[in-house]
Amino acid sequence: MSRERTGRGRAGRGRTPLALGIPAGLAVVFLLVPLAGVLARTPWASLPSRVGSSEVRQALTLSLAVSGWALLLSLVLGVPLAWLLARTDFPGKALVRCLVMLPMVLPPTVAGVALLQGYGRRGLAGPWLEEWFGLTLPFSTAGAVVASAFVAMPFLVISLEGALAGLHPRYEETAVSLGAAPLRVFRTVTLPMVAPGLLAGAALCWARALGEFGATITFAGNLPGETQTLPLQVYLLLQDDPEGATAVSLLLLAIATAVLLALRGRWLGGGATGRAEGRVETLPAPERTPQAAPERTPDAPLVPATPQAPPAYPLRASVTGATRAVLDVPPGTTVAVVGPNGAGKTTLLRALLGLTRRAEARPLRLGGEDLSGAPAHRRRIAWVPQDGALFPHLTALANTAYGLRAQGVPRAEARREARARLEELGIGRLAHRRPHELSGGQAQRVALARALAARPRLLLMDEPLAALDQSAKAAVRQALRRRLAGFRGVCLLVTHDPVEAVSLADRVLVLEDGEVVQYAAPDELARFPRSPWVARMLGHNAWPGKVTAEGTLRLDDGTELAAAAPPPDGATAALAVAGPEAVTLYASRPPEGGPERGNVWPGTVREVSAQGGRLRVLVAGGADGPDAVAELPPPAAAELRPVEGARVWVGVRAAGVTLVAL
Repeated sequence: MSRERTGRGRAGRGRTPLALGIPAGLAVVFLLVPLAGVLARTPWASLPSRVGSSEVRQALTLSLAVSGWALLLSLVLGVPLAWLLARTDFPGKALVRCLVMLPMVLPPTVAGVALLQGYGRRGLAGPWLEEWFGLTLPFSTAGAVVASAFVAMPFLVISLEGALAGLHPRYEETAVSLGAAPLRVFRTVTLPMVAPGLLAGAALCWARALGEFGATITFAGNLPGETQTLPLQVYLLLQDDPEGATAVSLLLLAIATAVLLALRGRWLGGGATGRAEGRVETLPAPERTPQAAPERTPDAPLVPATPQAPPAYPLRASVTGATRAVLDVPPGTTVAVVGPNGAGKTTLLRALLGLTRRAEARPLRLGGEDLSGAPAHRRRIAWVPQDGALFPHLTALANTAYGLRAQGVPRAEARREARARLEELGIGRLAHRRPHELSGGQAQRVALARALAARPRLLLMDEPLAALDQSAKAAVRQALRRRLAGFRGVCLLVTHDPVEAVSLADRVLVLEDGEVVQYAAPDELARFPRSPWVARMLGHNAWPGKVTAEGTLRLDDGTELAAAAPPPDGATAALAVAGPEAVTLYASRPPEGGPERGNVWPGTVREVSAQGGRLRVLVAGGADGPDAVAELPPPAAAELRPVEGARVWVGVRAAGVTLVAL
């Protein structure tokens, strides 16, 4: 199998064109000749004595010390700078990034001159450093550290910024929603996930500091035992002992090569962020979910452990901005938020979380507390993103316990409660697996357990089942329904699946263009949808129009529809809703006086598909009438035999049409 895959990979690459292969080979030779020259001219017989001399040992020790302190200074200053460049927008950001990269392209002597003019005795900051701290940088070991850090820090910043840019913010936002303060998020989520990029940048930074020459000799001088690092030792040996210079150069070459070989394929190229995402799989069959286990933690607000009822948290909020909605939801209610793409569903959730500037929730009351001005990590609002956003460096148990630990719960208690949450959802046996070892359904259960374990007052879920197959959806939906039954807060569930909306939600909130179109119980929404999008989401035909004096509905194309009952009193605009089973297709125009009562127009078959035992046909009306969807029973389908492009007549039974006022 491995040979076959290797053969396919090689075959897919094909032969290298000569127009590219020859210059590439010349480039390799161009880079190799100087390095081969060092190897060829090295005095191998006297190499141990030359490399082991007291002067070389002293210079090497100083180089290691200077490069180590330069790396530490670069980490202390460069890591926050990389995060700032990757995560925030501020005036002059492009200028700051240019400033970071400038030492990489400056000639080393120019960098040394710049350091003298900045930190020298007569420089801009030099007199202040000497007066306040008694620190004189030029011609000192501290000056060598500053010179090395000045030219080496950009390698760390650029590498780490790239790793941070490849890390999706949803991981950090999820950690904040679980109650972690920003500094804790940076320490426990951000840094571990970008560790490969950080290590790569640190290694390159250290290697560059170890080999620094020009800026050091210009700014710090060449004082034996104080500023004479190994590269400066090579410079001195080159004047009097070329073979000794070659021998010491080989030592530096070996160190640099070892660093690059250690990085090759592991940390260079941003491979870490790609692996951090983990695998997303689907379950081959629904998993059996055991009955919910009893709570083990008496202070958990989700399930009562004493006869006294736990506190309840109703939601009252007014959201303004890109999304506008007024929410007044009693505790224990699950609200499905539906709407077309771009309707503002995710913006609504992020406004409640306090993670967006496009909209804000003010006031925002959970229970009797106004959280409008509270930072996101203190709102007690847990968020389950669409992909779960499990932290890839933590096990399922550690993921689940993360929110409790962020809130100060002792480790043992947090892990005990986290395990109980996993057991409730039937995945306790997976506690020690990492996210990449979980299937899609399992990962979503862990994400749900993590959110519930954080003891939220408000639970937000953004299409949590969208990435699962049908069998996994059924299992996770069942577990979710059972778990939400004991939740004493409010749950908002963003979904495009009508089955989820009907089976999980007590109420449905319809958003379109950032506005609330309808807020109703699922059965009421199914019978009287006030939005064409919702009606079509539920599988119905929906035709908006104007109410006529005769009680019919005139559509924009002039078609008039009759319904079983007249429109509500006073309605001037309405939505005609008809199920696909109320639509009949004919090969020729049906006779007058039928059950359609004039709801007839010609059309063209656009698409034919199977829907269970029935045939679902999409008909384009064009200028003669609106589009329509019909579901034909087997006898009617066998008689009509619709094919794409065929001309048919559409008939809608008036008894199957409901007019909903808009």
